[in-house]
Amino acid sequence: MDLFEYQARDLFAKHDVPVLDGEVIDTPEAARAAAERLGGRVVVKAQVKTGGRGKAGGVKVAADPADAVAKAEAILGMDIKGHTVHRVMLAPTADIVDEYYVSILLDRTNRTFLAMASVEGGMEIEEVAATKPEALAKIPVDAIEGVTPEKAREIVAAANFPAEIADQVTNVLVRLWDVFLKEDALLVEVNPLVKTGDGRIVALDGKVSLDANAEFRQPEHAALEDKAAANPLEAAAKERGLNYVKLEGGNVGIIGNGAGLVMSTLDVVAYAGEKHGGVKPANFLDIGGGASAEVMANGLEIILGDPEVRSVFVNVFGGITACDAVANGIVQALALLKTKGEDVNKPLVVRLDGNNAELGRKILTDAAHPLVEQVDTMDGAADRAAELAAK
Repeated sequence: MDLFEYQARDLFAKHDVPVLDGEVIDTPEAARAAAERLGGRVVVKAQVKTGGRGKAGGVKVAADPADAVAKAEAILGMDIKGHTVHRVMLAPTADIVDEYYVSILLDRTNRTFLAMASVEGGMEIEEVAATKPEALAKIPVDAIEGVTPEKAREIVAAANFPAEIADQVTNVLVRLWDVFLKEDALLVEVNPLVKTGDGRIVALDGKVSLDANAEFRQPEHAALEDKAAANPLEAAAKERGLNYVKLEGGNVGIIGNGAGLVMSTLDVVAYAGEKHGGVKPANFLDIGGGASAEVMANGLEIILGDPEVRSVFVNVFGGITACDAVANGIVQALALLKTKGEDVNKPLVVRLDGNNAELGRKILTDAAHPLVEQVDTMDGAADRAAELAAK
């Protein structure tokens, strides 16, 4: 889960990372009082989960409270890289002398954590990495050791931070690791980390991505979710405990048991769809090992509720849950949806393999549901589902 800047700022403050005061508003009129409380002269910053806000005009300096109202009015409602601005954060202006960059992230490629730092902050770090890779220090961080003061000093030295601020940056890095570890983050980034005229180091902007898999031990993170921007199908699936991800532009709904099988199903459907007018998978949905009628009904209801879906591919390999249980689940799910008044009118292509596959196929054959079609192979079923969607 990616956070807005103001949410990242609040987490930083919680863990004693030095930040400026700030207030979040969603109407221009509220900017006047907020600016007055913050000292009059403020920066008005669009709150969107994307970079490049400054270049797009989403960050403006207001000279006084009246100007803050005008700046907030100009920014609210803006479109920045496809993100509509619904909130702005007001913060006091800072006397910036220098701008730096620091971050801690999960390095999936090398299966470790990584600290990155540069004395050339304030610009997109991708640009620094591409044009001056020597200016970006990359230091692996041991998961058990973490960013100790010693490790932080190593990072500071590798990035060539000036000696007069080395201790302050060291302290910031240790505290950022505290944010990273205790909040179960995948990314903690400060750009820019600034030196002010009085010599202080301050995190002026922040980006934080939290690990959704750690929600069970971070119940307070639920309040940080941007429910207004969430895909309604994904929100509905989450409420029912389904592992569902909506894919834009797809027409074949996918249901499978096991993340690996579902990922493979996405690939074969995309490949098969190339010869049927570019048909693509519409979603990722893993029903897991317990494919009961209720779970299957919930999954079908979510997928059939997607207006872009034209056909559904149910791909199941029977293991712990046998194929006959899955087949019964499909039959009962369709009946359950009918009793709930759901209009089930999209064809289902079902491929069953593995434990009790023959019995499962017989159950579906005997049920003779007009919308259910069985195909024995995964490739064949993917092709048929894509063909039906293309029609």
